[in-house]
Amino acid sequence: MAIERTESGPRRRWILWLTGAIVVVAVMLSLANREQSPNVQTAKVKRQNITASITSNGKVEPIAPFVARAQFATFVSKIAATEGQAVHKGQLILALDDATVRAQLAKARADLLTAQAQLRNAQAGGSPEDLAQIDGDIRKSQIDVATLQKQQEELKQLVAQKAATQDELDANQSKLAQAQTALDTAQQKKAALAAAASVNLQSAQLEAQRDQDLIRSYEDDVRTSTVTAPSDGTLYSLPVHSGDYVQVGETLAEMADLSHVRVRAFVDEPDLGWLAPGEKVDIAWDALPGRAWTGITETVPKQVVQRQVRSVGEVLCSVDNSKLELLPNVNVDVKIEVRQRDNVLSVPRGAVHANGAQHYVFVVEGGVAHKRNVDVGVANASEYEIISGVKEGEVVAIGGDTVLRDGMQVNPVENP
Repeated sequence: MAIERTESGPRRRWILWLTGAIVVVAVMLSLANREQSPNVQTAKVKRQNITASITSNGKVEPIAPFVARAQFATFVSKIAATEGQAVHKGQLILALDDATVRAQLAKARADLLTAQAQLRNAQAGGSPEDLAQIDGDIRKSQIDVATLQKQQEELKQLVAQKAATQDELDANQSKLAQAQTALDTAQQKKAALAAAASVNLQSAQLEAQRDQDLIRSYEDDVRTSTVTAPSDGTLYSLPVHSGDYVQVGETLAEMADLSHVRVRAFVDEPDLGWLAPGEKVDIAWDALPGRAWTGITETVPKQVVQRQVRSVGEVLCSVDNSKLELLPNVNVDVKIEVRQRDNVLSVPRGAVHANGAQHYVFVVEGGVAHKRNVDVGVANASEYEIISGVKEGEVVAIGGDTVLRDGMQVNPVENP
């Protein structure tokens, strides 16, 4: 029995030593594993308001611009306004040299008088002078024929009564034939004159119409040679100077009421499905940092267009510009608020991953990342709405350089 107690003592010490060594090794391994676990930023699931928006670029346009263009080639004779100034209805902006146009107008009016006279002659069957001459010849020949016919009948009776000779009767008959020939000739001349007038009628009508069109055109040119403001507004572009030579169609001045402007926003094709009329729009312009303008979407595009390397829809937005700070044709930043969610669960965008249509997050519990599927709602630049899959207060990992796996040990670091 004494021998047995002597052997059991060393065995017990050996067992205690082995157990302690195992514990030490386990602790060291645990510490080693903890040191090898990657640091992963985390964030709590929380409730907040989320506004989903589309950001893009756009261009400012006047809503109802007045653009004056040169209707004829000439020189600018006078500039009466300056670019950027407020103008009132009827105020003179500039004047063009219209001397040549006025001369052309005077000639066209004279040509019209001639063409109208020719038209009246054609409609009447000839000129008044020619008609008067021919009608006089016809009347004289008719009188001669009637007189000679009466004399011919009287001479026939006198010859029968032996009161006149046959020579007298024959001489009268010769005169009657000559008179009848003269009458036929005059009537033929009148018919020929009428035929010629009929042929010239269409030509005369076209000539008169051409001259009338020219007169209207020159009158328009004369009117447009003086450029005045059609309404109150801002003269935002005046690209010409006194003495400049301008070609037909060249822009002379541009003005509009700039208290309200339109922004043409270029929205990428994948975002077009979110848009609807009446959505809030925020505008920023780099030239005036810190300033913001608001408006609403007016129309959404029905088609996409190619703009450099982007496929975009052009969204028209009405923007309040009561201080007249936004200028036409400048490039601006556009943010369109498309959806608003109040008091919803949310996580940072970096915490949400996708596998096809399925979204998931990694919930961190006890230093271990657990993959969990979630349903998402709207999103903005920094947050995702979480409809289901996590609870308020749970901690999720934010993806970074570390590729997370289900069951992976991590060192959670709260996202600052």
